[in-house]
Amino acid sequence: MSATEHPERLVSITGVGQSGVGRPMPLSPLKLTVDACVAAIADAGLTPADIDGLATYPGAHNTGDGYSPIGAVETVAALGLQPKWMAASIEGHSHMGSVAMAVHAIASGACRHVLIFRTVAQASARARVHHAGVLGGGDTEARVWGWQQWSVPFGALSTATLFALYAQGYRDKYGLTDEQLGAIAVNGRTMAGLNPNAVYRKPITIEDYLAGRMISTPLRIFDCDAFVDGSTAIVLSRRDIAADLRQPPLDFEALALGMNPIGMGAYVGDFSHMGINDVGEAIWSKTDLKPKDMDFAQLYDGFSIHVLMWLEALQLCGPGEAASFVEGGKRIGLDGELPLNTSGGQLSAGRFHGFGHIYEACLQLWGRAGERQIKDAEVGIVSNGGFGVGAFVLRRRD
Repeated sequence: MSATEHPERLVSITGVGQSGVGRPMPLSPLKLTVDACVAAIADAGLTPADIDGLATYPGAHNTGDGYSPIGAVETVAALGLQPKWMAASIEGHSHMGSVAMAVHAIASGACRHVLIFRTVAQASARARVHHAGVLGGGDTEARVWGWQQWSVPFGALSTATLFALYAQGYRDKYGLTDEQLGAIAVNGRTMAGLNPNAVYRKPITIEDYLAGRMISTPLRIFDCDAFVDGSTAIVLSRRDIAADLRQPPLDFEALALGMNPIGMGAYVGDFSHMGINDVGEAIWSKTDLKPKDMDFAQLYDGFSIHVLMWLEALQLCGPGEAASFVEGGKRIGLDGELPLNTSGGQLSAGRFHGFGHIYEACLQLWGRAGERQIKDAEVGIVSNGGFGVGAFVLRRRD
């Protein structure tokens, strides 16, 4: 198994940073971005002059909905960077795409240290324009484009409507109960109570979950992620120089990307899975590690149903087994078989389109997660996305 064959084997994560997070925040998106990036660079023991690559998702996309108010150019100017390589992932594999592009840039020799950031200001946007969270929303009335053209004209004005199809499909095929789905939200809120930077920290019970208003059957309010203002940043470095930096390197063991066909306006199946099992197959073909070796899982939870889909796609559970695995929350708690979304995830800590999960995975592997720290965490898995998707296994180098 050569590094040429798997370029992620040439790359490590060496620093992370996160700004304050709120609903909304009083700071500008640029200030939040700078805060996160400066923290990540310092965490790695580097200076802005050392950063020779920059990547982000999706780049400047400021239509008033707060989805991506800051792009690469503003960040370069604000930090005084002089990157040799720069990229923004706008379509395709989306959230995880910027990580994969940075991995390939480092592995190819284009740069040594890449700063990746994800900034959102969706809470502020919703405060200004209530419909800013719907597809095609914001301050403009532009035509919908890309994958949205396959959903908005038919009344699916929110991704909640789209992924409710999956929740109902899984329910129909495997007998998913409300209590099983709710266990994911309850677990996330319990974890968020231990995370000082989470936006929702008050515990909820399964009774609270069941009393929550229905958003798109069978998804309730607690099944949906929380719009926030904030920024998360990570630094990737060439593996052979990572050991000389401040933190013990976190080495990529395996990385894989995929695409949920519904993101292209097409789907063939029964909606009991997202069509992303190839991601899990690719991950485990690249490493001698097995699903049972994972000390934790930070799984994308734009909606709670995503977690069940990812548990099965990554072979952490067999087909149809994820619902019973999460039921009651014991096996996904801090002392369980597979601690899950230990920051609170996007349901309770805040929606960073999966970058919050990367940040949390790094804190866990460095032993810096405070009250929510998993004992002796050495290796974990992170997944990202509901349309363009990806996952990676990360392990601490001692």
